[in-house]
Amino acid sequence: MKIFRSFEEVEFDPNTVLTVGTYDGVHKGHMKIINRLKEVAEQEQLRHLLITIAPHPQIVLTKEDKPKIRLLTTIDERLTRFEQAGIENMFVLPFTVEFAKTPPEVFVKKYLYETIGMKKILIGYDHLFGKDREGNESLLYRLSTELDFSIEKILPYSENDIIISSSKIRKHIINRELDKANQMLDYYYFVCGEVVRGDGRGRQLGIPTANIKSTEQYKLMPADGVYFVYSIIDDKMVFGMANIGKRPTFTDDVLSTLEVNYFDFDEDIYDRSISVHFVEYIRPEQKFSGAEEFIQQLAKDKKVCFDAIKNFKI
Repeated sequence: MKIFRSFEEVEFDPNTVLTVGTYDGVHKGHMKIINRLKEVAEQEQLRHLLITIAPHPQIVLTKEDKPKIRLLTTIDERLTRFEQAGIENMFVLPFTVEFAKTPPEVFVKKYLYETIGMKKILIGYDHLFGKDREGNESLLYRLSTELDFSIEKILPYSENDIIISSSKIRKHIINRELDKANQMLDYYYFVCGEVVRGDGRGRQLGIPTANIKSTEQYKLMPADGVYFVYSIIDDKMVFGMANIGKRPTFTDDVLSTLEVNYFDFDEDIYDRSISVHFVEYIRPEQKFSGAEEFIQQLAKDKKVCFDAIKNFKI
């Protein structure tokens, strides 16, 4: 896969079919556009180019009085998903405050048509672009007549009459509706981080945990609670149960942490990067009367996880 990170790096080719978007999560709806992009390129013998935007516009243009957006995927995670989907040409469009001021007509004419080259563009059902998102379908159709390129609108992808979108997936994860989020993503939601040293309490209680610190400040962490998870460690799938929260039975922490008790695993993984894939939400985090009650509950949680392993499908 070729990855371009500036307009200057992209070789001009008027025989190009392209699409533009943030593609956060690279979910089932995005895959419909991606598959169509490859299909058009093959049928019409065009170069295909997927343009994704980073940083996310809502990060660059965030306002102090509004909460910061939390993303489903980092740019590197997106690129990996694109490569797995068979995308050969990828442009990471560097989004800045200055670039955000670009009028939509200039964006299409100067950048897409004259700099990159464009024979055809695929757009989603809610496609808006350019300064203040003033660029819309009507503008594109006017320019397509003027510049002689074609437009194909991709209808929204829905399941059970529900349109799949990144914002809906984020809400499901925040609301602990992990099954719905994973169904829309078509993969298990995951968080990457570095294994750091904790206070060692888990090992003292006979339940050693890996404390994982996320390295991405904008990555969405699932809501506090206990989850059935897995990680790939040294090319092996290792199941476990994770707790996200403030550990109220033992601490007065105000910030949530992620720790995972891996089953049948006792290797030293400190300072390593780990991806935790969230398969199933089990229960909310609780405050127990003490260590004994805490351990009893973990035994019940572990049984739930073991039952889930029997039905697990990747």
